Amino acid sequence: MSLDGWNTLLVLGGIRSGKSEFAESLVADATTVRYLATAADPGDDPEWAARIAAHRTRRPATWSTEETAADPRRLADVISTARPEDTLLVDDLGGWVTVLLDPAHQPADDTATIDELAAAVRSCAARLVLVSPEVGLSLVPTTPLGRAFTDALGAVNRAVADACDTVVLVVAGQPCRLKPAAQPTSADTPPAVPAAPASGATVPTQAGPTGESSVAPDGPPLPGSPPVTNPQVPTERAAETVGTGWTGPTTALPVTATGLVIQPGMDLPMPDEYAGPQAVDRLASLDVPGTGLGALQQVISFAAATQGTPTPAPWRAVRVLLVHGDHAGGVAAGTTAGESARRAEQARAGQGVLARLAAESGASLQVVDAPAAAPIEHGPALGTDQVNSALRYGWRLAEEAADAGVQLLVLAACGAGTEATAAAVLAATAGAEPPAVLARVVTTDGRLDDVAWMARCAAVRDALHRTRRASRDSVDVLAELGGGDIAVATGILLGATARQLPVLLDGPVGVAAALISRDLAGQARHWCLLADDGGHPAVRLAADVLGLDPLTQLRLDLGEGANALTVLPLLRSALALAATLPPRPGGDDGEGNEPGPIEEPEPDFHEPEPDGPGPTTTAPAAEPAETSAARAG
Repeated sequence: MSLDGWNTLLVLGGIRSGKSEFAESLVADATTVRYLATAADPGDDPEWAARIAAHRTRRPATWSTEETAADPRRLADVISTARPEDTLLVDDLGGWVTVLLDPAHQPADDTATIDELAAAVRSCAARLVLVSPEVGLSLVPTTPLGRAFTDALGAVNRAVADACDTVVLVVAGQPCRLKPAAQPTSADTPPAVPAAPASGATVPTQAGPTGESSVAPDGPPLPGSPPVTNPQVPTERAAETVGTGWTGPTTALPVTATGLVIQPGMDLPMPDEYAGPQAVDRLASLDVPGTGLGALQQVISFAAATQGTPTPAPWRAVRVLLVHGDHAGGVAAGTTAGESARRAEQARAGQGVLARLAAESGASLQVVDAPAAAPIEHGPALGTDQVNSALRYGWRLAEEAADAGVQLLVLAACGAGTEATAAAVLAATAGAEPPAVLARVVTTDGRLDDVAWMARCAAVRDALHRTRRASRDSVDVLAELGGGDIAVATGILLGATARQLPVLLDGPVGVAAALISRDLAGQARHWCLLADDGGHPAVRLAADVLGLDPLTQLRLDLGEGANALTVLPLLRSALALAATLPPRPGGDDGEGNEPGPIEEPEPDFHEPEPDGPGPTTTAPAAEPAETSAARAG
């Protein structure tokens, strides 16, 4: 469970749910922790004293313990005066409420005290974790004191949860995030398109600690997670698309060090190996007038395997991740300076081809800036540390999408030199000849630029010659040849695989990332679907190596990611048909129940009379008797 980016966090849970252990694990990486113990003196209660002793035993020696039971108001004072470098753990608010209601501290304005605590949490500069029991699921107590406790604790939990950045409920040892809440679009009742200008609305990122950054040569630092844009269809068309599904706003998580190590041989999940064939078998039983969905059966099989059911549902919550990263040197020959940045800014503003198609598909759009890459013909594109940082960043982007309820990722890319860089990666990992996988260069006015194409070929050739004795390890290939955009895209594919989130590919950067991710985790390619190869030679060859069959052959060239969004409505239609059509009358009902045999009447068949001269009977002629002459012959 990814919990990066929080400053104040409330952990709720029932009795013996594991809430305290989970809270302690959240601050285990801190050098020192101020543990604020709220429980009253156990007195002559040995069982309660044993519980407190167990908590004390778990605390590392570097933690300091402060008791607040003598004065309930002191807890708010400690929290409000904590320094930014402090880490506080309060365990727990149930004990604090018990002390607050103790007759020794009454009469008092309990509401004001709770408000003081919430205000202290809201203004806390330190890293703060609070633990509290959740008693709202139990019966109403039969005693006045019991009802007073549950009412007060409920008020405390609501006030503190409202003040905290993040709230987690622990049930049977399993943490469930309550805040920030994911808002996936319902497949049954998609919300109406909100009235907004065509430029789109941008969701701001959540404030958090400064994350890990990585500066590429001549490029910006690797940023934190960018905001998510929900592009809007133009207002004059809005009335026509009221039923279009829309992903809700999400909170972006900054990049922080969590110890995630991405290395070859990772054991990630595989799709359900049985659901796909079962879904295809079920298609044969549907009541359709023709022979079925043809090549789109592959979509049904893929969706069934990734969703783990023979009756997969159409993807409603879709997010487009547009990775923007430029490459310097000869690989970018023939490109217009600043063109890729203009395309990225268009997408951020909810404009351009990609944003319009995303709006038509009801998909959210997130633009990801990857560090720029140095000329690969002269030296490495990125440093190894930068590559590892970019991989982890991409992984977290996929995790964030999964936490937000996204059901399908569309991997898009824009940047100068991406096609030639993808060809270099393909040559290094699959043994391809660069001229054979480098597409022709077309200028903005539609002319072929063979000089630029030759410059790209020469740059890839020189890069491969420079690295001919270098390791072909995945990280090394990304560092020497791939650059930031392919590294981030690889991290996205690996993170999506870890969260069992399918990805739709359709361009050179996507398939190059799939080739690299295959060498890090062989399961990754099974979560990828190729929309269209666009007639691109590198995509065709990579698809053959990866075992990905393009769903269509439209030869679209709208930009990586835009091609996939063009095909997406067709894929959704196929899934909707497969999920909703009834079985054919008299056929298998889709659950493996076949009707019994049908009794057919015996045909009334008569041998026709011969027409004209012929034998007078249809019976076989009798064999002649054997004679001695015949035996002698």
